[in-house]
Amino acid sequence: MEPGRLFSDPTAAPIPSQQVARYLGRPDPVEALARLRAGNARFTSRAAHPGNVVNGGADMRPYAVVVGCIDARVPVETVLGQGIGAICVARSAGHVLDRAVLGSVEFAVTELQVPLVVVLGHDDCRAVAAAYEAVRTGRRPAGGRQFLIDQITPAIPAARPADYNLDKATRSHIHRTVATLRQAAYLKEALAARRIDVVDAIYRLENGRIEVL
Repeated sequence: MEPGRLFSDPTAAPIPSQQVARYLGRPDPVEALARLRAGNARFTSRAAHPGNVVNGGADMRPYAVVVGCIDARVPVETVLGQGIGAICVARSAGHVLDRAVLGSVEFAVTELQVPLVVVLGHDDCRAVAAAYEAVRTGRRPAGGRQFLIDQITPAIPAARPADYNLDKATRSHIHRTVATLRQAAYLKEALAARRIDVVDAIYRLENGRIEVL
C-alpha cells in the first residue's frame, strides 16, 4: 500500500482524513493502520508492550477489528503490539468467514464504529494446507472441518495441484476473504462513505513481521 493513501481501493476518491476522524471521534483508517504497523514494529524489536492496563470497560474505543486465524503461534494482540481495548479480534481456523465472524465484524463496524478492518493470515497455515490435501486426494474431512475446507479450497489451484505453493494459496485466500467482506452490505455502505477501509495482511512466523498486501 502506498504511504499516505487513504484507502486500499485504488479507485476510491481521496477525502481529507480529518473528516473521517471527526465523524468517528477516533483515528482515521490511515492512522489506524499506522498504529498497527508501529505496534508490530515494537513487537519485532521486542520493545515494551504498551497499554496493558485493565480499564474496566469504562472507555472501550477500539480503532480496528482484526479477522485472524486460531493458530496459537499468532496471538493477534501481541504481534500487533496492542494493549487492552485497542482492537477487536475475531478468530477462526484459516480466518474463515461464517455467520458469527461476519456478525462480529458488522458489530465492530456499526456499533463500535471502528474505521479499519484487517484480514490477517499467516504463512504455514495448517488450515490452508489441509484444504490443499483435500484437493490433492479428493477426500474431504467429515464434521465441521468440511465447512472450513470448502471455504478455503477456491484458493487452491485444483487444475494443477502439483504446482501448488502454500504461500500463493494463503495470499489468494486472504484476498478472497477481503473481497467477501467488501461485498457485505454494511461494509459496502461504510466503504462508499469513506468511513472505513478493509486491508489484507500476512504474518511471517520466522521474523514476526506483518506485511500489508
